[in-house]
Amino acid sequence: MRAGAISLLVCLALSAGCAVQGRQFEKQPLPPDQAEIYIYRPYSFAGSLLRPPVVCGDSVARLGPGGYQVFKVKPGTVVCRTETETADAVEFDTRPGGVYYLKEDIGWGFSIGHPHLYPVDSDKGPDEIAQCCVLEPGSVTEHQD
Repeated sequence: MRAGAISLLVCLALSAGCAVQGRQFEKQPLPPDQAEIYIYRPYSFAGSLLRPPVVCGDSVARLGPGGYQVFKVKPGTVVCRTETETADAVEFDTRPGGVYYLKEDIGWGFSIGHPHLYPVDSDKGPDEIAQCCVLEPGSVTEHQD
């Protein structure tokens, strides 16, 4: 009986939506002269210890399973990239007031997981990111020129 209860608790903990500690998804106010790129990583136990840096323009974040981060960027071409044994990159042509979604997934690799970035349509992105939690302050690095 006790082993069954412990197993149930472990299963519930593993199926929880956010491994990242933070608030559930909240849409951020957008200044009219900027664009937003929401990067999120749906919860998955596979690759859960791996948190490769995701770089978008001048900002860097390390997403854990069930985490998200929003980058406010200047309009124009913005490249988002990540890398471990392999690299992946996505280019956005952002416009003022534009909102973009990018999903990170960790696939199987030879000695370490391979990160993948997938642009997501604006009609699908908000539903998927709603299950994620924002990274705590200090998880994002802004580089100033």
